[in-house]
Amino acid sequence: MNPSRKLPPGLDDFACQLADAAGEKILPYFRSNLVIDLKPDETPVTAADREAEVTMRQIINQYYPNHGIFGEEYGLENSDSEFLWVLDPIDGTRAFVAGKPIFGTLIALLQDGIPIIGIIDQPFLKERWIGISGTNTTLNGNPVSTRDCPAISDAILNATSPDMFDDISGTRFQALSNMCQSTQYGGDCYGYALLASGFIDLVVESDLKPYDFCALIPVIEGAGGRICDWDGEVLNLQSSGHIIAAGNPDLADAVSDILSVKS
Repeated sequence: MNPSRKLPPGLDDFACQLADAAGEKILPYFRSNLVIDLKPDETPVTAADREAEVTMRQIINQYYPNHGIFGEEYGLENSDSEFLWVLDPIDGTRAFVAGKPIFGTLIALLQDGIPIIGIIDQPFLKERWIGISGTNTTLNGNPVSTRDCPAISDAILNATSPDMFDDISGTRFQALSNMCQSTQYGGDCYGYALLASGFIDLVVESDLKPYDFCALIPVIEGAGGRICDWDGEVLNLQSSGHIIAAGNPDLADAVSDILSVKS
């Protein structure tokens, strides 16, 4: 678990301002006749992704020009700053273009590499999970918490898609899935939000990038859960992208014993 930090005043409200601005760019494109482009890694991108990130970058540069920014669509700038905003304008672009309201805008603020603010924003459903270091996670202003599930056999497991795993990681994931009460697919960042609200017990995924997971850290930890890599290590910007999120922190260790790439 990351150590808690005292949040500089005003940055939580500013993060919400970024989420509001992103949602205003995204919603007019949702369930519309979108033009879908493919990036070099064969993942989809739309004008909504690009415009939302550009808008958030412009706002950050206007009010906090010394802060760094790392976004999915436009990369890294001012990387040596104490504060770094990590942005995923639409996490779940495939769901977005399919008209499914399970995508989300992810906004994280890191201080010296440690996430101190995390937001999962679902603008269509008007749901916003906010995690702030050292405080309780909220959904639309109301505290949320993970549920206690100490046994893998009782756990509801979620992953966005079985296609995210390679042969080795897929075999390990299937072994875990066979031990769980049930396994659900789909959801992208929304699965982690549901874990923070106590509806899912485990989210296990692979091949995530920092803009996919940095915002999740304060949200999960502030709701009483734990998020780490498959070896049980604290996540950072250099992490492999193999992610375990568990509502019960002790459950993460049991899952790591099954999934660990060191085993």
